[in-house]
Order: sequence, then structure tokens, then C-alpha cells
Amino acid sequence: MRPFLHVARGGGQETPVELPWLDVEKAFFVAVHRVPGDDVGLALDYRTDAHDPRVVGSYVSMNPLLYEWRVVAPTFSAFAAALDL
Repeated sequence: MRPFLHVARGGGQETPVELPWLDVEKAFFVAVHRVPGDDVGLALDYRTDAHDPRVVGSYVSMNPLLYEWRVVAPTFSAFAAALDL
């Protein structure tokens, strides 16, 4: 568990890992930030659907040392459509 980044391994938890936490065992990172504060982390979150996962992005809360994860698009197909891909 990484409290500052809001990431955890769901397999080691008694209860399911939910947003604003990211379950790294059920996510695929598409883009990650190199410098804290850049806020460009994107991931496919397979907790919702194994075939069309939601897209989540990192978010820096009012506390700049605390990242959270928020829904960018409810599905990858909706994300691709929004980008006209």
C-alpha cells in the first residue's frame, strides 16, 4: 500500500480497493508522471469490466503530497470516442 500515491494491491486487502484508490493488480498504466505534481498518470481500471475498462487519472488534491484517482471516462471505448479515435 502506498498512501501518498493512493495505490494498493487488492489481493492483500480484506475489503475491495475502491476509488480514490487504484488497485495495481487490476490496472494497466498508460502514462505515468516522472515528476510529482505533473499530474499526468492515466490507467485502465479493470475492476469495472475485463473487456472495456474505465479510464482513471491521477489527481492532486488540496494536499500536493496526496494523489487520488478519478474517473476520466466510464469505459475505454467512451474515452476513445471522446478523442475521436
